[in-house]
Amino acid sequence: MTFAADACTFDWFFPGANAVQVRAHIIVEGMVQGVGFRWFVGRAADKLGLRGFVRNLYNGSVEIEAEGDRSAVEELVGEVRIGPRAAQVTNLRLEWLSPLQHPTHFEIR
Repeated sequence: MTFAADACTFDWFFPGANAVQVRAHIIVEGMVQGVGFRWFVGRAADKLGLRGFVRNLYNGSVEIEAEGDRSAVEELVGEVRIGPRAAQVTNLRLEWLSPLQHPTHFEIR
């Protein structure tokens, strides 16, 4: 019996073994400061097992850099588009990047 490792997926035995790792740079605009937005993003990123950071920018927007499984990053983007109850997101800019693979956790700055 011949077994071709490159012709199969290992998700059934090692969940996430074939997950594509990505990094996203996100700028969120609107009423996103002073409403708990960074804490909202931090909790969501931790729940999804992502690495990176979130911080306020001087122009009133919020910057997020998130790295991990593409599906988890996409889920975070979906949550960020809505934001916490008190926030009002008017624009979201998203740039997909190659992963750095050296952040070890998600940081609220």
